[in-house]
Amino acid sequence: MLILVADPRDARGLRYPALALLCAAVSAVLTGARSLIAIGEWITDAPQHVLGVFGFAVDPLTGLWPVPHAATVRRLLQRVDGDALDAAISAYLQARTLSLVKLEAEKAPVRRVIAVDGKVVRGSRTRAAAAIQLLAAMDHHGVVLAQRQVASKSNEIPFLRAVAGQS
Repeated sequence: MLILVADPRDARGLRYPALALLCAAVSAVLTGARSLIAIGEWITDAPQHVLGVFGFAVDPLTGLWPVPHAATVRRLLQRVDGDALDAAISAYLQARTLSLVKLEAEKAPVRRVIAVDGKVVRGSRTRAAAAIQLLAAMDHHGVVLAQRQVASKSNEIPFLRAVAGQS
């Protein structure tokens, strides 16, 4: 699903494919990385065969997969469209969840329960900007189906339609 996220970088001089960088960043976050520095460190410490699975190209001279610099990953993550990345990850999780729902439905008819909640992103407030607020829809399996950024100090109910259209 990450292939659907557009690469915001200029095509000249690209050494690492965006898909490989995004796969590595997502894997780092899934294993507990909570910052751009931690993501870069995780990718640096990743085993060579894992870099190959992500889609990094092997160096023909050494036979090894070169590790991207943390700044390369940081620049891509800062420039990538966050909504497109959210949509790609949500689509993947929904595809996985639908198979679980189908298995449950085969046993007995089940209604799909979706909870909607708003949260403030920790650490997103700066002196110049207010904290980022997100509205998320989550199923009872704990999978976030969709999320959208909402205006600060606003009523979240009008944004529910946008989230419902995304999921």
